[in-house]
Order: sequence, then structure tokens, then C-alpha cells
Amino acid sequence: MIAALLASYDVPDATVADLLCDRHDPDAVAFTFVETDGATRDVAYGELADRSKRLATVLATRGVERGTRVPVLMGKRPELVVTLLAIWRLGAVHVPLFTAFATGAIRMRVESSAATLVITEPAQRVKLDPIAGVDVLEVGPALDRLIEHSEPFAPSVAVGGDGTMILLFTSGTTGRPKGVTVPVRALAAFHCYLHYGLDVTEDDVFWNAADPGWAYGLYYGIVGPLACGRRNLLLNAGFTPESTLEVIKALGVTNFAGAPTIYRALSKSGEFAPLSLRRGSSAGEPLTPDVVDWAARALGVEIRDHYGQTELGMVIGNSWHNDISKPLKKGSMGHPMPGYSAGIVEGQIAVDIPRSPLFWFTGYEGEAGKTTERFTPDGRWYLTADTGHVDEDGYFYFTARDDDVILAAGYRIGPFDVESVLITHPAVADVAVVGRPDPEGVRGEIVAAFIVLADGANPGDELAEELKRLVRDGYSKHAYPRAVHFVDTLPRTPSGKVQRFLLRQR
Repeated sequence: MIAALLASYDVPDATVADLLCDRHDPDAVAFTFVETDGATRDVAYGELADRSKRLATVLATRGVERGTRVPVLMGKRPELVVTLLAIWRLGAVHVPLFTAFATGAIRMRVESSAATLVITEPAQRVKLDPIAGVDVLEVGPALDRLIEHSEPFAPSVAVGGDGTMILLFTSGTTGRPKGVTVPVRALAAFHCYLHYGLDVTEDDVFWNAADPGWAYGLYYGIVGPLACGRRNLLLNAGFTPESTLEVIKALGVTNFAGAPTIYRALSKSGEFAPLSLRRGSSAGEPLTPDVVDWAARALGVEIRDHYGQTELGMVIGNSWHNDISKPLKKGSMGHPMPGYSAGIVEGQIAVDIPRSPLFWFTGYEGEAGKTTERFTPDGRWYLTADTGHVDEDGYFYFTARDDDVILAAGYRIGPFDVESVLITHPAVADVAVVGRPDPEGVRGEIVAAFIVLADGANPGDELAEELKRLVRDGYSKHAYPRAVHFVDTLPRTPSGKVQRFLLRQR
């Protein structure tokens, strides 16, 4: 299948709009949009094709052409998908903007991409006002009338398999976000993950709840489903445990994917009867074993952890497809996906490029030095900067971002291992662990835990000592947190990843 996918997507005359839209049955439903009141609307490929062709004509009059970078600041509404397809019809490049961004984060991405036009929705328009030198196109009645009176743009511009379709900036967990250029041939990898990793079938009611302002939601909530011709649900509302359960029940979701924070919030919201799910998947951060145990009991399905990066898409996972599925091992993120080979190099999880035909990352936009750091000198291995190990059965385990490893008294301690123990305490709703300089100057660093308490839990020395004992007696004497801080919230990126560098600075 890998060779066939590559042949389909890595071709000189590839047009993104054809690969994602025009080749599908025009009457088939591409997305079901769900509003906050529970109302739903199906949008078929034929409607997407017609409106995106007409919008492409409008964008062409604004100077959008092959290679033009076009940031889009919009929620999960039909206009978002229409806009992306219109951009790709012109051979232009989509620059995702997350709707929770403030003006500063938006400005950085707009300026870094050298964009002159931003497309947005009314609720987000005010964030763009302080940014000079950019034209703004706002969806709404006026643009709808312009689209309806425009002729369809044809033919779509071919950019080839190596042509750029997306410029997506990393989440910035360890520093300034970097721009990742995503080529058209990456569609083969996205298609493969939906098929093997998530096992999305024609009969599934699939819901990837991640936001398309970030890699997992964009790659596997919009682009991947379009490539495969598989319907996805898009909920145009913020996350709550209650709304998530309501959508799953009301629409009969059978295949669900989301971030660990979603599952953790659900697990803290109370017990409920098993749902209609046959597949459950997690990505973005390691999935702690307590959530795996809870899901099997409360949801009636395993939650399988998958690993990837903005630069790669998903490359290692506990794949669901029956042809390659293996039993879960708690704490493991599974095996390399089809089309990838991986190993441990210099203590880091690494991708073996010659043996990974679906590998597509070529570098960061305008960041030659940062790009060089990602590859071994001989060019064979891509280095993820995530430390980990592989067991005797070939299961991979994540330890930490290389920058996050704690060096205490000669030991290398992974924050995730300590967090996995602390989160099991009923008083702990959320937790992050970092290394802080040892105030006594003896150990180099000490383990410091930042704890968000569950409702009704009382902070204090007694609970702090209890949490220390939990790690010391249940995991390891060398890894227990010598400092415990109770906090209201943890600093996270808008995609939900803990910004540990900010905790180290406290």
C-alpha cells in the first residue's frame, strides 16, 4: 500500500484540490459540522468543489497565486474548508492560525510567512487590526455574494509532489516557533496514518476533536480525511467534557481521536456507561497509564497512544488496523507506523530516513542552523530531540524532550515517568514535573512537581509529603519530587502541551 500511496501523491502534475476534493463522489459527505446547540450540517464534496472554485477566483483578484502564503484565522466552520481548498487550487500555501491566539502570536506568523492577505471570520477580525501592512478578507454575507457571482476558477494550479501546501509553525514548547513546510507528497503519510494508525473505515463515524490550527487537527482532522474520502465531524465550539460526551452519544461516534488532556478531563468528570466507540486514539503528549485503565472501564474501549511531531506527522503508534495491531503495553507509544523505521540515536528517538519512504520533512523555513540540528552528520537519521528507549519486543517509550530531562545526582530522570505516578493520586487533577537547580548545590538538579488540585482537595505540607512518598515508595527513591508546588493552572501552549521551560523559570 505504501508504494501505491506514494505513486498517487508524489507526482509532477499533482494538484492539491483534485487529490483532496475533485476526485471524490460529489454527493458524498466530506464533513459534518456541529454547532454549540447540537445542530448539524452535512457538507458534500460537490459543494466544497463549487464554492472553493469560485472563492479561488476571488482570491486571484487579490493577488493570490502559486507560492503565495495565506494565513487563515477561522474556527471549525464550513468556510474554513472552502477557504483552504481555494488556496490550494491556486497553488498557494496555507498558514494556519489558531483561534485562541492573541495578536502577538498571529503577528509573528503573518510576518514570518511574508503574508500580505489574511482570511478570517468576524469574531476574530479585531485581532488583526494592530497588524500593519496586511489586507484582511472576512467571511460573511458580503463575501458570500461575491463568491456566488464569481466564475469557477479552472484549471487548478499543479505544484507537484514537492510543492509546498502548508507552512505550519511549531507550538513553541522549547522556544520560538519554527516554520515547517509541508509538501504535497506528505499526503501519502497522512492517508497511511488514517488507514493503519486510526483504522478509519467507510462505516465509521469518525471524530478527530483536535483543532486544525495545529498539526494533529489539520493533518488528520481535515487534510487526511479529505485525502481518504472519510467523513470527519467538526465541532465549532470549545472543549468541555459534557459537550464531548453529548456529541459522541448524539451522533454515534465510533472512532474518536484527541489529545490526552481531553481524556484526562473526561476521566475526572465522573463515571459513565460505555459508549458507541470501537476505536479511541490519543496524540500530542504521552498518555499516562491511569487514563488507559480508566478508558477500558468507563468508555468500553482501549485508548491507544500515538507519537509524532509537526515536522513528521505521526510516525510511531499503537496502530489499530487489524493487519498490524499489537497488544498494548502500558506507557508505550507502540511501534513505527508502516512507511517508517525508527531507532534510538544519541539517546533520542530517531527516524531512519533511507528506510522511511513516507518521511517528508526537509527543514525549517529560513532556519538552516535549526534544520542541521535535526539530522545526523551523515544525513541518515532525523533526530526528534525526544529521549526514549526501545524494549526487547520493539515497543518504543517516550521519556522527555531532550531539554526536559532532569539530571539529579548523576541520574537522568524523565518527567513523564514521575508525572504518571503523581496523576494517580485522587487529589491531583493535573501535574507537570521539571528540573530545578539544587539549592544545596549537591545534586545538580532536583525534581520539582507543579500540582493542580482536584475540586475539594486541600493544599499543604501534609499532601505534599504524601505525594513525595507516592513517588518514592511506588516508583523510585532517586526520582521523588523534593519540591512540590500547588498552582491554579499549568502553562500550556494553545495546543495543550505543557511549557516546562516557563516552570523552570519560576
